[in-house]
Amino acid sequence: MKQLAVAAKKQLADVVVKNGKIVNVFTHEIVEADIAIADGKIVGVGEYDGQTVIDAKGKYVCPGLIDGHVHIESSMVTPSEFARVVVPHGVTTVITDPHEIANVLGTKGIEFMLNDSNDIPLDVYVMLPSCVPATAFEHAGATLHAEHLAPFFSHPRVLGLAEVMDYPSLLEGKQQMLAKLTAAIEANKLIDGHLAGLDETAVNVYRSANVHTDHECVTVDEALARVQRGMYVLIREGSVAKDLNKLLPAVNTYNARRFLFCTDDKHIDELVNEGSIDHHIRLAIQAGIEPITAIQMATLNAAECYRLYTKGAIAPWYDADFLLVDDLQSFSITHVYKKGVLVAENGRATFSVTKATSIDQTITQSVHAKKVTKEDVQIPFTRGNQANVIRIIPNHLHTKRLVTEVPVANGVFQPSTEHDLLKLVVVERHRGLGVGVGIVNGFQLKKGAIASSIAHDSHNIIATGTNDDDILVAIEHIRNINGGLAVVENGRVLAYLPLEIGGLMTAKSYEEVLERLQTIHDALTTIGASNEFNPFITLAFLALPVIPELKLTDQGLFDVSSFQFMDVEA
Repeated sequence: MKQLAVAAKKQLADVVVKNGKIVNVFTHEIVEADIAIADGKIVGVGEYDGQTVIDAKGKYVCPGLIDGHVHIESSMVTPSEFARVVVPHGVTTVITDPHEIANVLGTKGIEFMLNDSNDIPLDVYVMLPSCVPATAFEHAGATLHAEHLAPFFSHPRVLGLAEVMDYPSLLEGKQQMLAKLTAAIEANKLIDGHLAGLDETAVNVYRSANVHTDHECVTVDEALARVQRGMYVLIREGSVAKDLNKLLPAVNTYNARRFLFCTDDKHIDELVNEGSIDHHIRLAIQAGIEPITAIQMATLNAAECYRLYTKGAIAPWYDADFLLVDDLQSFSITHVYKKGVLVAENGRATFSVTKATSIDQTITQSVHAKKVTKEDVQIPFTRGNQANVIRIIPNHLHTKRLVTEVPVANGVFQPSTEHDLLKLVVVERHRGLGVGVGIVNGFQLKKGAIASSIAHDSHNIIATGTNDDDILVAIEHIRNINGGLAVVENGRVLAYLPLEIGGLMTAKSYEEVLERLQTIHDALTTIGASNEFNPFITLAFLALPVIPELKLTDQGLFDVSSFQFMDVEA
């Protein structure tokens, strides 16, 4: 066998990396040695010769980075295009949950994500969506039961069952939820958790169901409660949920091996400009985490958590996925290699991807919302002007319930920029069903409206604005372009981004998407949006009825704490 012959120095390696400082994530030391590669695998660390020599020129050699939990759809580009964005940031492996597109398109959405991530220099592993729909409190585009998921477990890149977020179904032992868990366990697959705001009893319940991860911790106590019970904690730093600095104090010498990193949901502009898991490493080091520990969390810990036993280290038998880094403190990546082949240099991908020439119409024409009228979006008041209002917390997924007086005229709510009380609308877009309306505080828009077909987790159309006319124009534009983002002022669309793939992604290049997002940013400035948070990302999570405290679905205002609907009028 060639690899054994190269390891034994009986045959030249395909590639040898020389003059590098190897970051050993097993022993927490820097080792100066050659790295021998054969057939894309590391087969030796020591003194070797090879047909091709990579001169590391004294740089540090680190294992390729692993994103432990990401919804690629949130980048708004396809998996193949996503690779062009994250690989230059050192990410060579991701574990993705195609939960978003599955909620729109069911198994066809999962198949699209698997097919589009074939034969690219990024290993895309999949955890199958466990909650489609996420809850019974909103209408999604599909329903997936255990029998729909089971065939996918035989796919070589499917690792298990993704974030189990329907805690009430788990707690009550509902048949459909137990069937999914059983199918995963019987297939010897992993199960991810979603324990947002849940106490230690809930942790016990999840662990008893063989759930082994959680990425929803927001406090040190929550993180420790999970680690103490044998779970892995994924420290998240995305576009809205930025939990890293809050959770790092939970990490110590004894428990560090139970922590890893994930982005969860991160927009394309932030991925390009800020980075992916490399950003986590830099933030962790700045916060006082020892550099090799931070690298270990981003590599070996993630690999072992997800049973990817050939990834996460520079050692024989491991895949030759590695980075060259100038300085560990700043973690400045200059070169990225996949299976021993250069795939990115100085922040740019050195590979291209093949674009799909044709995509099934059911995927590109998934918006089937009714035409919304002014009558549909009225919020009546019959007893006074006290209202239950969704109060956003900038850069957080959680919201607060605010009970306050709101402007009312002729028995209906009137948005007020002075009091920062805007109208919020969710339009069911899969079957042309109902419209939910509510009031939101904290957006700070001064005029106009914004709308999007990205609304976790069912991805109905969601809009907010200062007046009904602009809200209706924004919603109608989203209908006409088969999904996307839109900014409207005085009845005119100032900027938009079409997202024709399930209303979530586009087949355009990430460079084109960035250009469109810049025009959207300029339009948001025009209507007075805050620069402290991304309004569209915040808007996307206001329809998610599994994260406290108050959310709006197409069925109405929802109190996550009590898991029941409530009237807007208090």
